[in-house]
Amino acid sequence: MLLQRQFKMELAQTNTGNTPKSYSLNMFKDFVPMCVFSESNQGKLSCEGKVEHKFDMEPHSDNLANYGKLCRERTQKYMVKSRQVQVLDNDHGMSMRPMPGLVGLIPSGSKEKKKQAPAKPSDVKRTRRDRTEMENIIFKLFERQPNWALKALVQETDQPEQFLKEILNDLCVYNKRGPNQGTHELKPEYKKSTGDTDAA
Repeated sequence: MLLQRQFKMELAQTNTGNTPKSYSLNMFKDFVPMCVFSESNQGKLSCEGKVEHKFDMEPHSDNLANYGKLCRERTQKYMVKSRQVQVLDNDHGMSMRPMPGLVGLIPSGSKEKKKQAPAKPSDVKRTRRDRTEMENIIFKLFERQPNWALKALVQETDQPEQFLKEILNDLCVYNKRGPNQGTHELKPEYKKSTGDTDAA
């Protein structure tokens, strides 16, 4: 049979807000046996005593109204989102614009490139140029640098991504691994004849 005795505990502090000041202590003897151990500086363990009573503490019925207020305050506190407004020193937005000459040099996995991605206009607004004209533009871009990421080429040429892919599939090799992973470079036959193509 479960033996239970009740005790009442009062907090000494008075300025505790809605924190309950009175608690019911329900004492039990029917629980898993426990002992208290200590360890000396030499590492020797000693049994200091046996736990004979267990107390479960809960707010006393006199404080249930205050305890309810405390629970509501906690809930409301954690539902409020704290937002901060920060004024930037550089309010010209220069740090968010791609700088001329740097497009295509940023590694494909970098954070800077990911930040620039949302600012790009959609392919719907881009108009296709003549294919021959586009091929000449692409050859000139590959004269500037040997490797280009697709997104960088879209920015440079302002052409639909799918249209560029079709041209790149004919003119370029896609690097799937190595130091230039994720970029395109001209096929060997076009590297040799780039000058001739431009002259034509």
